[in-house]
Amino acid sequence: MKDCSVYIHISFCARKCAYCDFVSFADAAHQIDEYLAALETEMQTACRSYGGIKASTLFVGGGTPSILETEQLARLFSSIRTFISLDECREFTVECNPGTLTPEKLAVLREYGVNRLSLGVQTFDDRLLRVLGRIHTSREAADTISLAHDMGFHNISVDLMHSLPDQSLDDLQASLETAVSLPIRHLSCYSLIVEEHTPMAVMHARQPQRFPSEDDSLSMQRLCTATLARHGFERYEISNYAQPGFESLHNFTYWRRGDYLGLGLAAHSLMNGERFSNTESLDDYLNGLRRNEVQTLTDDDVYEETVMLGLRTREGVRADILPPKALSRLVRQGLMTVRDGRARVTEDGADVLNAIILELI
Repeated sequence: MKDCSVYIHISFCARKCAYCDFVSFADAAHQIDEYLAALETEMQTACRSYGGIKASTLFVGGGTPSILETEQLARLFSSIRTFISLDECREFTVECNPGTLTPEKLAVLREYGVNRLSLGVQTFDDRLLRVLGRIHTSREAADTISLAHDMGFHNISVDLMHSLPDQSLDDLQASLETAVSLPIRHLSCYSLIVEEHTPMAVMHARQPQRFPSEDDSLSMQRLCTATLARHGFERYEISNYAQPGFESLHNFTYWRRGDYLGLGLAAHSLMNGERFSNTESLDDYLNGLRRNEVQTLTDDDVYEETVMLGLRTREGVRADILPPKALSRLVRQGLMTVRDGRARVTEDGADVLNAIILELI
């Protein structure tokens, strides 16, 4: 039986957000039942291939998994229980949108052992929520968090975004203060990335002055770190903050390059030193044409991934795998530290992480 983290992709949502380039569909709810059937088949195939799957962590993401109806959620979780062992699963997360979560759905999540919720709030500013194309209001987001907590979910994570069009430092500060006033344990604070072929890219091309400069974006990142630290949220990865003991175990599998199996449309995997992914075509996936080409990683691939992922976290990487001259120079510049055989970026280094990574690889 293979012990690994498991990711399951639910590729449906109520509406595509203005910034989203993920593989998800806002007009395909009629295909959800067919998709769940295809997903069951893939789970069964994976179970046979690996002699069974034992999930150390499980993350159901999307898309918007909480768009599924109550009965569909129960079907999904029942299939997971059938084909994947959760006996030693330490963290079972489901990604949810406040505009699609109900008490009935939360009850199903509790029944099937979900112990962590990841809520895509993005901002508690209604004006900015409209700019992003979100379907919920700030009040709905706050009420959903309180409801989930009252129903027994005490490990709640919230996604926030910064560097949004027309967003000021005061706007961001207000969202952060609202977030930490709620019963949450974890925040992911991401800078907006303007992806090609999205409505946000069109806005950026037509009105670039509405978007913060690089310096403004850096100021916003620093504001997140300072504000959250005052409220007991430690920065343990470049974009992630948690109260002690509530770091994302599932994400650490990615950052440590542990084995993880991705199931569902466009899901990615790293298993036994090989990377592979599923098709991004919904029709192909429903017709059973799932797996893309397998990539066997070279030593150089492993080194680059180890550096790029490890330096994002407070754990850092083993110092002895890094080029000594480059590492010494970065330490002298105050961008990295070495302690107990581990090399880590400093707060100043975190501001220029990409440049540091290029220096080391």
